[in-house]
Amino acid sequence: MADYDEEASRLTIKLVYYGPAMSGKTTNLMRLHDLLNPQLKGEIMTLETQNDRTLFFDLLPLGFRTPSGLLVKFKLFTVPGQVAHDATRKAVLSRADGAVFVADSQRSQGLNNSEAFQNLADNVGRVGLDFDTLPLVIQFNKRDLLDIYSEDELRERWAKMPWPLLFAVALTGDGVQETLRALMAQVYPVLDRQYGLQARHGMGREEFAAAIVGA
Repeated sequence: MADYDEEASRLTIKLVYYGPAMSGKTTNLMRLHDLLNPQLKGEIMTLETQNDRTLFFDLLPLGFRTPSGLLVKFKLFTVPGQVAHDATRKAVLSRADGAVFVADSQRSQGLNNSEAFQNLADNVGRVGLDFDTLPLVIQFNKRDLLDIYSEDELRERWAKMPWPLLFAVALTGDGVQETLRALMAQVYPVLDRQYGLQARHGMGREEFAAAIVGA
């Protein structure tokens, strides 16, 4: 859940990029850091090891002010994809306000995607969150590779699911900002109910969603 400091007029929101190993979670954050307005972004921190590109997490702090002067800060994290680091996944996921599930579009990765998505659902419950109400966006990354699921196949497969479905090539930045914008739009109603973003701070859903990544 978001951290609201009334005295400092600051709201801190935690978003987590989740998915199987090597699906492009870290690349999403790196491209965001490249693309966003320098005034909105902080430093990106990456912890790497020989066997796992992101053993713990990446953190990319972002922020903007509402018309009322409230400072809205976002902390974007990624989790390690390897199953061996499931405890770290849960620690990073704890108190998340929303998540992006980054899937690999290659047909050969279908099982890994499914297992990672089930792991996300399981861990959401284990850290005390509600999977049915957690703001969530699905991103199928690596659209530039061969032997991938077509967009029509994926839309049909996910048609009955309630979450926005996006397509990306994180290496080039395609779809990266759109994914974050879609997640911010999903997060807004929850925060608005809790903190009165529209009534108290003069910021509607569209303005909120576009505050970092634009229209």
